[in-house]
Amino acid sequence: MMEHSHDEKHFMGSDLVRDIVIGMSDGLTVPFALAAGLSGAVDSAALILTAGGAEIAAGSIAMGLGGYLAGKTEVEHYETEFKREQREVIEVPEREEEEVAEIFREYGLEEEQVKSITATMRKKPDKWVDFMMRFELGLEKPEPSRARTSAITIAISYIIGGLIPLLPYLFIPEPASALKISVIVTLIALFIFGYIKGRFTGTAPWKSAFQTTMIGGIAAAVAFGLARLLS
Repeated sequence: MMEHSHDEKHFMGSDLVRDIVIGMSDGLTVPFALAAGLSGAVDSAALILTAGGAEIAAGSIAMGLGGYLAGKTEVEHYETEFKREQREVIEVPEREEEEVAEIFREYGLEEEQVKSITATMRKKPDKWVDFMMRFELGLEKPEPSRARTSAITIAISYIIGGLIPLLPYLFIPEPASALKISVIVTLIALFIFGYIKGRFTGTAPWKSAFQTTMIGGIAAAVAFGLARLLS
């Protein structure tokens, strides 16, 4: 009988992809909507570039700071829960044993098997605590540099995304003409980004592409319409 190798392919960069998605989504959408809105109210491409550049600078800093604080909170939360589990394993081992037993009973293990596992757990407190963190609390140990990496990734992604809708204004001095090119370029970028996002996150790529494009297009259309109305 021939044996066939089975290669499991699991995506492991979920945190990185999440940060890129957060940064690129807002980076493509917010400056695009701002540029479209200003194009309906002013006749200076230089002014739109200035305002768009300022928004990208402020937005990337704000988004990066938000990513840093979120990453820092994640690390601090894990450390707090880890210390609590360490303390409970020492102070109330019987209760922790019962919690372990309940987890394995849910998987259909026999009582003798459960007792054997809990007895082994008591001999290895470090593994016991790690097990409780993963299976009772559902927490994975975050990387120590998670906060800094998240901040940098989100900020850079925001800048890259934000530059795309502004590029036409750099080469075309007439805002109305630049807007037309910006719309085409940005919608294509949104579609490609949405498709790639779907591939990495496990959702239907085409559905993700259309949804991302629609959201960005609606945001820009609303901003443009309000600017024209108010001006």
